[in-house]
Amino acid sequence: MSLTFGTDGVRGDARSELTPEFVEALGRAAAVVLGGDRLAVGHDPRASGPGLVEALCRGVRSAGGAAVDLGVVPTPAVARWCEDEQVAGAMVSASHNLWHDNGVKLFAPGGRKLSDEVQHEIEWRVGELLDDYPTVLAAGARHNHGAAEFRPAASGDGAGPVPDTGSSRPVGMSAGDSAGDLARRRHIQAVAASLEGRDLAGLRIVVDAANGAACRSAPDCLRALRAEVKTIHAEPDGYNINDGCGSLHPESLQAAVASSGADAGLAFDGDADRVLAVDGGGRLVDGDQILAVCAIDRAQRGRLTGNAVVVTVMSNLGLRQAMAERDIDVVETPVGDRHVLEALEERDLVLGGEQSGHLIFRDLATTGDGLLTAVQLLDAVKRSGNGLHVAAAGAMTRLPQVLVGVPVPPAAVPADLDAVLGPIAAATEDRLGDSGRVLVRPSGTEPLIRVMVEAADLEAARTEAAQLAARIEAVLSCR
Repeated sequence: MSLTFGTDGVRGDARSELTPEFVEALGRAAAVVLGGDRLAVGHDPRASGPGLVEALCRGVRSAGGAAVDLGVVPTPAVARWCEDEQVAGAMVSASHNLWHDNGVKLFAPGGRKLSDEVQHEIEWRVGELLDDYPTVLAAGARHNHGAAEFRPAASGDGAGPVPDTGSSRPVGMSAGDSAGDLARRRHIQAVAASLEGRDLAGLRIVVDAANGAACRSAPDCLRALRAEVKTIHAEPDGYNINDGCGSLHPESLQAAVASSGADAGLAFDGDADRVLAVDGGGRLVDGDQILAVCAIDRAQRGRLTGNAVVVTVMSNLGLRQAMAERDIDVVETPVGDRHVLEALEERDLVLGGEQSGHLIFRDLATTGDGLLTAVQLLDAVKRSGNGLHVAAAGAMTRLPQVLVGVPVPPAAVPADLDAVLGPIAAATEDRLGDSGRVLVRPSGTEPLIRVMVEAADLEAARTEAAQLAARIEAVLSCR
C-alpha cells in the first residue's frame, strides 16, 4: 500500500494513486475499526468525487455497515452530522489541491478526527485487504479497476443521492428532504446560532467559494445573518476547484473587495474547513491574525477558557509576541488541525488554529470550520466598531515570513531526516537570534521539505530562506 495517512487524511492523484480499489478497502477498514452501523459520507465538487464516494460506500456495506451519502457539503457539515447522529463519517476531498487530486478524511463517531493509533490500525487493515483484495471483499461487492470514473457532481451543496441507511429518518428531516439538505441546514443554523442572537447587518462581504463546497453554504449563512453578500468563484464544474482562486489564490478576491468598496472578503478552500480574510483595502488577513483578533475578543469578554490558545509551529512569531503582551498563554503543536484539537482537549481550552486559516472553536464545533471562523471574526470586528484592517493591525504585528519548498524524491529521504536537517537549520537560527525564527520540516501532504524563516526584515528572511533551502537541497542530493 503506497498511500498512507498524512496530516489530514489520505490524499493522492485520483487518476492513478487514489483508486476505487483503495478507497473501497479504506471504507471497509474504517467501518470495522470505527464501529457502529452507519457512516456519513460527503464530498466536494471535484470530478472524481462521486465515483470515489460510491467506492467508499461499497466498502462500508461490505463490512456490514450502511452509508449515508450527504452529497456535496463542506467538511464541517459532515462533522456536524456525525456529532448530531453520533456516527462515524468521511469527507472525500483534497482540500486546497487542484481537481486531479482527491482524498479521504475520516471522522470518529461524534465528529472528531482520528488519533494516531486509530489511523495506524485502519492503515494496517487496508494493507491486509489490498494484499488479497478480490478474496477479502464480501461476495457480490462490486468494484471497478483502474482510475476513478470522473463524473462531475451537480452544482451546489447537498447534491447527490441518499442510499438507504437502514435506519430511521434523522431528527428534523422531512420526507421531502435529502440528507445533504439537512446536513447543510444544520450546519448553517449552528454557525448562525453561535452569535447568540447578534447579526452581521450593515456589513458588505465578498465571498470567494473556490468553486468548492462553500458555494451555497457560505452566502446562505451570511445572508441569513443579514450581511450583504457578493460571490465570486462559485460555479463549480468538477475541474475548476481551487484553480486560481480560494484561500491559496486570494488575489482576485483582494481586487474584488478593493474595487467594490466591500467591508471584507472571505476566501475558502475547496472543502470549506478553513478561511482567510481580506480587509476593506484589499489586504490579506491570515489565520494567525484571525486567531489573534478572536483570542483578544474572547479574553476581553471572559470567553477564553484557560486564557490560552493553541498554535502550530508554523504560526508567526508576531502572534506569540502579541499573546505574551496580553498575558495570553500559547501552546504549540506540530502542523495539523488534528494536533491542535488534541491539545485543546487535553488542556480543556477552546481556541486554536493554523496560519492557513484552519481554526477550531472547540466550544462551538468538533473540527475546523471556515464558515464558523468567518462569522466569529466578522462578529468581533462589528462589535469593535472598527474595520477589519484596524482590528487585525491592532491585534498583532506580523513579522515577515518566507516559506520555501524543497522538492525531495522519496528515495532521497534519509531515515535520520531530523538529525540531518537539525544542524543545517541551527546555523541560520544562530544568525537570527531572538529577532527571528527558523523551522524546517517534512511536508505531511507533499514530497517536500518545508523551510520557514521569520525575521524583522523581509530581505533578510528571503536571503536566509534561500540559502537554507539551497543547503538542504545540496545535502540531500549527495545521499
